[in-house]
Amino acid sequence: MILFSLFALVPLCAVGLFSMRTAEEVILKMAGNQVEQLARDKEALLERWISERKADIAVLAGSSILSSADLEAMGAYLRLVKENYRVYSGIAVVGGDGGLIYATPGGPPLPELGAWFEEARRGRLYMSDIRFDPEVPQSFFHIAAPLGNDPDKVERIVCATVGTGAILSAVLSISLGETGECYLVNREGMFLAHKEPRRILTENIAQSESFRNIFSERRKRITYVDYRGIEVIGASAKVEGTDWALVVEQDRDEAFRSADVMGRYILLVTAFSTLAALLSAWLLSRTVATPIRKLSGAARSLAAGNYQRSDIRSERKDEIGLLYAAFAEMAEQLRDRQQNLEAQVVLREAELKETGVELKRTQEAAARSQQLAALGRLAAGVAHEIRTPLTSLKLYLESIEEDIEISPEVEEDYQVAMTQIRRMEATINRFLDFARPQAPILADIDPAELIEDALLVAGPRARQQETLVASEIPDDLPRLRGDRKQLEEVFVNLMINALEAVNAGGELRIRAGTETGKDGPAEAGPGFVRIDVEDTGPGIDAENLPRLFDPFFTTKATGTGLGLSIAFTTLQRHGGMIKVRSREGIGTVFSVFIPIPLTGKKESDGKGADRR
Repeated sequence: MILFSLFALVPLCAVGLFSMRTAEEVILKMAGNQVEQLARDKEALLERWISERKADIAVLAGSSILSSADLEAMGAYLRLVKENYRVYSGIAVVGGDGGLIYATPGGPPLPELGAWFEEARRGRLYMSDIRFDPEVPQSFFHIAAPLGNDPDKVERIVCATVGTGAILSAVLSISLGETGECYLVNREGMFLAHKEPRRILTENIAQSESFRNIFSERRKRITYVDYRGIEVIGASAKVEGTDWALVVEQDRDEAFRSADVMGRYILLVTAFSTLAALLSAWLLSRTVATPIRKLSGAARSLAAGNYQRSDIRSERKDEIGLLYAAFAEMAEQLRDRQQNLEAQVVLREAELKETGVELKRTQEAAARSQQLAALGRLAAGVAHEIRTPLTSLKLYLESIEEDIEISPEVEEDYQVAMTQIRRMEATINRFLDFARPQAPILADIDPAELIEDALLVAGPRARQQETLVASEIPDDLPRLRGDRKQLEEVFVNLMINALEAVNAGGELRIRAGTETGKDGPAEAGPGFVRIDVEDTGPGIDAENLPRLFDPFFTTKATGTGLGLSIAFTTLQRHGGMIKVRSREGIGTVFSVFIPIPLTGKKESDGKGADRR
């Protein structure tokens, strides 16, 4: 639940904090730009108004009327100026010795001779600080200038009292929320203009942070603590030609009120999200974690082989329900598999017993094979003993045929006797070949010629029984090393067996090629020549396939069971082998593998032969 809450709340808090900081920066920048622009506008307005007053006094100082002795004209002129401009409370002309020459009636009394008089006598324009009259109440200042154009000889000075009520009302009036204010302060820290008249020229803010920020030479801060001890956003502008500074400020709390509202909303959303995350985590734990924990316990029981405790069910239709259903199906399959394994163990035990019986049979068969081998040797000895008198008998009968004329009645019996003698002689020769096989006489052999010679022997019988013979023998077969006579006998034997298996209209196919696959003999060097003898006969029973190459095994009524056995032995002596594939009702294929000698490669002309 803690991790879930952290994953849900940390990004939200980060976004909220970033939003708060961004909003504060934007608000601070906007409020700072606003107060700075107001300060500049108000300062420009005040500077323009002061410049106008300085221009007015300069015009008065250059007037010839004020330099004349005609007091009536002087009074009329000054009253006209006062009525038209309406910013002057009084205008007076003072002589160089300080005596009053003329003053407009109804105005404030002439200020005491002081700094203004001394500055004007030196030929310079003078403007005093703003003063405040609590009786009026109104703020004002004095401006004085020497008459004439000769600064070294000042005989008269004009001094005007300027009321600042109208201009300061316009300057101090700003639209900046409820706490926005504008005030004028001099370098000594005294208020020269303020929305609260009681502060003018009575309160000094020289020790406040706002005053240091106003007149500091360093970079001014946007936010600081003002003279009231409240953090504000402020900007100031110095009035050119004076030591005054115009200040515009707004309480920071008011400026950031929208940010505070947004912050409260963010806190509210965060709190709500926290509760929602905790509730979601609890629901997740109740609806997901607890069922999975039960499923984990059932899995441990299943792993321990306790299939009863692992049988759990759920009626839910969501993913958890699907997981429970899949687990129940898996547990059921495991139970079935366990039962199958137990049944297979029992079956394997029975098979092992049967294998023991089969092994015993194999041992008995091996013993019989040894007996057959001994019988073969005995048969070879007997055949050798019979062969000599049989040969003598054959020679005797042949000599009788040459020396004595045989009557036609006896000729048929004579031929039968000679046929049986030749048959007995062939059988004895086979026995001798099997019992005492001759060592192969090795020579280079062309496989194509070997197959063609074998086909010449088997061809007449094929034509006699109307069997189609097809051969596919490439011209680029490598030459072999072996006994030509023995190998030819192998192929003749295989072809005769195939012809005996097919009926009229059948087919005998001979195919040859080179291979290096796993089906060949392991001792083959660069490869082997593979020759397939295939027939379309009825096939061989599957139970007889393992015994085909056993001596004396045959399914023919007139066979000796030695042909395939002799072929098998001959190929073994040549380092090759023979394999058989048969399907009942389709035919049989005998595959002969003869190793290719290391120097047995033959140049190929890229052509093959297809003989039929």
